[in-house]
Order: sequence, then structure tokens, then C-alpha cells
Amino acid sequence: MLKFIAMRILFLIPIVFIVSFIVFGVLRLSPIDPAFAYLVQSQIPTTQENLEYARAELGLNLPFMQQYFSWLKSAMMLDFGNSYITKRPVVDDILYYMPTTLHLSFLSLFVVMLLGVILGVVAAVKKDTLIDKGLLVFAFFGVSTPSFWFGFGLIYFVSIKLGILSPYKDFSFTSYILPVITLSLMSAAINIRLMRVSFLEHQNHKSVLYAYARGLKKKVVQRRHILRNAFLPVLTSFGMHFGELLGGAVIVEILFGLPGFGRYAVSAIYNHDYPVVQGFVMLMCIVFIVVNLFVDIIAVFVNPKIRYRTTI
Repeated sequence: MLKFIAMRILFLIPIVFIVSFIVFGVLRLSPIDPAFAYLVQSQIPTTQENLEYARAELGLNLPFMQQYFSWLKSAMMLDFGNSYITKRPVVDDILYYMPTTLHLSFLSLFVVMLLGVILGVVAAVKKDTLIDKGLLVFAFFGVSTPSFWFGFGLIYFVSIKLGILSPYKDFSFTSYILPVITLSLMSAAINIRLMRVSFLEHQNHKSVLYAYARGLKKKVVQRRHILRNAFLPVLTSFGMHFGELLGGAVIVEILFGLPGFGRYAVSAIYNHDYPVVQGFVMLMCIVFIVVNLFVDIIAVFVNPKIRYRTTI
């Protein structure tokens, strides 16, 4: 087990380097000169002399690989440079805005896990009943409904018409209710269908039939033999859905006025604030990679029958 974890961590190191190179390289393909963007945001005349001075100050006059390794060395020390707009270190802005985004994403992931597993099992146990059909209709609605449209609907009916749960009142726990519902709808709907299919598939395995033959009660068989094995593919999907929640948080934060890092990053993209964009994308990738690592490790404890090889 420890050897597997060590191998996975070692395997993540080249992935992080590849991601960092792609992030750094793609931004350099932008038609907007970073030095030009820096001067514009600093309200400095964009003369040729100022452009050359800005390129030298930002290190843009160096060869590409030298620029990359210089940035990578600083990034490994959590130094992503200073924002062109706020003039503050990017890491300070990350520490200020990131907690809101993580709160929103993890709360939504918890809702996705709770609804996906419980409602998926209920739909499987009540197969072909009105409950099952109703949950399938709900899942279809959730998958096919855009988050921004659903969020606008919640604001209109719940906040405006009913006058409760105003998303713009403050940033207390209640202010997260509507954003979390909006963000988690699609992922929860997907996992309801996935859990239902997985549960129905595993209830016909030979091990389940043998358990019934030994005289075990139906609830015991469903909990120990069916649910435990059916939960594994759903657990694996949670790592992927967390990445979707991080990406979807950008839209939800703008829609509900939450001061999250996604909303801040959109503003940085609009204003060509390259240090912030690089720090945002890099940090999101690292968080996504680490969460998937934890999901793989938890999967071992959920189903001990799984034998991971130490080779990736």
C-alpha cells in the first residue's frame, strides 16, 4: 500500500512539470504582448522604449526556455509574480480568494456524493417503480440543464419571488445554499444514473447469489456485497467531477457574486493579467491532481479486493 502511494506521488511529478510547461507555453501564444498588457494596466504610455524596458523588467527578452525555468523555479517557491492590476503578489490574492472557491467546490462535492449514492441506490432498489422513473426524470433534467440557466431560475423563484436565501445578502453559510445547489445539480444527476446502473449490475454477481444462499438477509447483502462493490466506479468518478466543480465554480461565483478565485481569474483573463492567469491554472491543475490521488487511495480501503500494481 505504501509502495503504491509512493509510486503514485512520484508519477505525479512529471505530470506537474508537463502541465506547467503547457500552461506557460500556451499563454505565450497569445497575440497580446505581456509587456504591452503590463504597461496598459499600469497606465504607462506604450512607447517602444517603455515596451523594451518592460520586457527587460519582466524577463521577456530572454530565450523561451530560460523564461520557463526562471518562472518554474519561482513557482515552486509559491512565487507567481505580481499582478499587473493589484500590484500585489499573486500568492496573496490566491490566499484571499481561494478559500471561497474551495468551500463552494467541496460543499458541492459533498452534495454530489450524498445525492448520487443515496438516490442512485433508491432508484436501483425501486427499479421500474414510479420512484425510479421520477429519479431518472430528475437525472435527465439535471444533465441537460445548463448551470447558469438553473442558477438564474433559483435566484428568480427562490430569492425574488419567495424572498428567501438571498445570494447577495452576505457570505455566511446560507449564502452558499443556492450556489451549491446550482453547481452540484449536473454532477449529482450523472452519479445517480451511474450508481443505479452499477448497483443493478453487481446485484446479479455470483457472490451475491452465494450470499443469499448462505441465508443472509437482503439488507445485509445489499450493504456488504452489492453497495460496496457498486460504489467503486462512482467513487472513481468523484475525482473527475471535482475538476468539473472547480471549473463550474467560475460561472457560479459570477452569477451569485461570490468573491472566489474563479471570478477573480476571469477578470484577470479579460485584463490580460498573465501572472494571475498562470497561477490560477497551475493551482487548479495541482488541486485536481491531488484530489484524484486521494480518490485512488480511498478506493483501496473501500474495496480491499482491488490489487494495485506498483507500476503505473
